[in-house]
Amino acid sequence: MKKSVFSIWLLLLTVVAQAQIHDPVKFKYELKTLSAGEAEVVFTGTVEKGWHVYSTDLGDGGPISATFNVEKLSGAELIGKLKPVGKEISSFDKLFEMKVRYFENTAQFVQKLKLTGGAYQIEGYLEYGACNDENCLPPTQVPFSISGKGEGTAKEDAVGNKAEGQSASQEVAADTASVAVIGGADVPTGINVGGGTDLWKPVINELNSLGETTSQEDMSWIYIFITGFVGGLLALFTPCVWPIIPMTVSFFLKRSKDKKKGIRDAWTYGASIVVIYVTLGLAITLIFGASALNALSTNAVFNILFCLMLVVFAASFFGAFEITLPSKWSNAVDSKAETTGGLLSIFLMAFTLSLVSFSCTGPIIGFLLVQVSTTGSVVAPAIGMLGFAIALALPFTLFALFPSWLKSMPKSGGWMNIIKVSLGFLELAFALKFLSVADLAYGWRILDRETFLALWIVLFALLGFYLLGKIKFPHDDDDTKVSVPRFFMAMASLAFAVYMVPGLWGAPLKAVSAFAPPMQTQDFNLYNNEVHAKFDDYDLGMEYARQHGKPVMLDFTGYGCVNCRKMELSVWTDSKVSDIINNDYVLITLYVDNKTPLSSPVKIMENGTERTLRTVGDKWSYLQRVKFGANAQPFYVLIDNEGKPLNKSYSYDEDIPKYIDFLQTGLENYRKEK
Repeated sequence: MKKSVFSIWLLLLTVVAQAQIHDPVKFKYELKTLSAGEAEVVFTGTVEKGWHVYSTDLGDGGPISATFNVEKLSGAELIGKLKPVGKEISSFDKLFEMKVRYFENTAQFVQKLKLTGGAYQIEGYLEYGACNDENCLPPTQVPFSISGKGEGTAKEDAVGNKAEGQSASQEVAADTASVAVIGGADVPTGINVGGGTDLWKPVINELNSLGETTSQEDMSWIYIFITGFVGGLLALFTPCVWPIIPMTVSFFLKRSKDKKKGIRDAWTYGASIVVIYVTLGLAITLIFGASALNALSTNAVFNILFCLMLVVFAASFFGAFEITLPSKWSNAVDSKAETTGGLLSIFLMAFTLSLVSFSCTGPIIGFLLVQVSTTGSVVAPAIGMLGFAIALALPFTLFALFPSWLKSMPKSGGWMNIIKVSLGFLELAFALKFLSVADLAYGWRILDRETFLALWIVLFALLGFYLLGKIKFPHDDDDTKVSVPRFFMAMASLAFAVYMVPGLWGAPLKAVSAFAPPMQTQDFNLYNNEVHAKFDDYDLGMEYARQHGKPVMLDFTGYGCVNCRKMELSVWTDSKVSDIINNDYVLITLYVDNKTPLSSPVKIMENGTERTLRTVGDKWSYLQRVKFGANAQPFYVLIDNEGKPLNKSYSYDEDIPKYIDFLQTGLENYRKEK
């Protein structure tokens, strides 16, 4: 069949499809000789802003790892595995419950080789995964072909041509493959296309005429600051800090006959607290480094140790024992403050407060630093400490500005111990979270989702009973009266415990999804409001849809797609959404990173370039590109029995009403066709 007409058509379609086809990563490769008999293949990629390329050896159940794949190797041997080079960023992914590593701006991978002498030839491909905050690319291949003669020289033997994603000029040919042209797209023979060639016909023009959707923005730094501020408020109302406020403010106002100078000193005192804690956040990052701190926070052994530390602090808050720093430390700083004048004395007094209040603020600060370190940001710990310190310093400056407020300030007493014990219960709950990270990392399966939820239910129920006065600890008084605020706190805690009960049988529990282990660890699941794909094969699903006269929803997804899981958990679990998908559509889920090999590798011609499809995921990724002009996930598209679109495509957007409108519009258009 002549290809000239189809080539022109595909060129026009390519121009139209540029708005949806993502090409954020461009790789080139070269062979460098290290010494006589040794060389290395170097892959260097440039990454667009906002995108990142995942590193090597991320483990099962996570994003696509970078791998070096050889199809032909003669005159050379591999030395070790593919190695990442450069500034690697580590981040804990809450959805996968694992640490991931990736590159931004620039990515480089190196594979060492041993040249055994004589002529050598190496053919294969680098495979990698790339994502941004909204979408993920399917597993992308950078094919290479290198040949030369190993003579032990120190010269560069071969340089690979530029390879942009899957559009490399040097493509590895499969041993047995053939090419066919179907519906204007080059579809390999040996791949079943169901009931007709029109199923693979491009519909890019139709989709572009309907428009696309947008997504949400990230507010992580604001979230970190607010988290730190809340932590500071909690620390403020502990017995270690609250009683010090009136004594300190009174000291500043009395030490100077000039009231304005006393207020200025109190302001300086509050600013010193902020400087101390922000410096602490920066020091931790500078000592460990952002990525090293994150690696430590996601390390299984560290999480077990931190879990045990929180349990110890909780026991201290319950009154089992007191944890204090050596008194000589605070006494030495305090005496130094008394003998020193000026601003230095005020700073030393603020430092004394930090030391004295450690037994109450230590667990809160530790938990905050571990949480924010998972962002991989250098400034995240400092931002968290800024919020913490501002909340802690706020009362000192306010009471200095308005001294009359000191008279109406609540006196310390039993209510402070209630807050302290309540913090102890919260620390036990978060200790389970850290233990869960270690459990998932090692695959022990001792803290599955229902076990975790059962323990949380017990903890928050016990907290509710404590707030009602049904449980007593050593430092509690015998007052049987329950204040109104305490009653409402107890009601909230008991209500939260009851809310989690359905989770034991598989309810999604969106409010705790960020803390509880993933749903796949649930052994006992009676929840039936879930969406399950009827098919994971495009052609078989389309045949079923034709036989039953139903429209089709195509879900292009990936095992390593974070936002795909978010959509499934927060949107698909809505009762109306699940009802429409399960009853009115034939859902076909296509995993573009499915590593199941095809019966035999096949070659295709796409945009004038010959390429090789090796896995089932390659097949579905090719379908998404050639038919819909897109290559990012999640990607949802509604089509009729003949493969024609019924509505605009939908990407990552957790707006449930918008998603329902997307589904209902497709149904209405399908009924109009009929």
